Amino acid sequence: QVRLVESGGGSVQTGGSLTLSCAASGYTYSSDCMAWFRQSPGRGHEGVARIKPGGTITYYADSVKGRFTISRDNAKNTMYLQMNNLKPEDTAIYYCAAIYCGSWSKKDNYRGQGTQVTVSS
Repeated sequence: QVRLVESGGGSVQTGGSLTLSCAASGYTYSSDCMAWFRQSPGRGHEGVARIKPGGTITYYADSVKGRFTISRDNAKNTMYLQMNNLKPEDTAIYYCAAIYCGSWSKKDNYRGQGTQVTVSS
C-alpha cells in the first residue's frame, strides 16, 4: 500500500523557517519524480517545488524561489522542503505527491494528506 506522510508543519512568524518531511512507503519511491504542493483558500492548489529521482535536478515556483529548498534522501525514502524567510502568503496546507517528471501532474493515489503551515505577520 502506497503511503506518503508529511510532517513538520506548524505556526511561525514572518521571516521564520520550517522544514517539512515526506516519508514514503509501499512502493519504489527512489524511481519517482516528487513534488511539494500547497493548497489555500485564496490561492487554490499550487505546485511549489519538484525534484527528479536522483535529487540533483530541481524546479521551483517563482513565488518560493530563493527561499525554499527541496531535497530527498532515497536511502530513507524521505523528501524534504526547507522553507526560509516565510511570509503570510505561504500559509497553506502543504502536501507531497509523486508526479510525472517534467510536469506538475500528480500520479493517482500517490499523495499525502498534508501538513498545515501558518505564517503570522
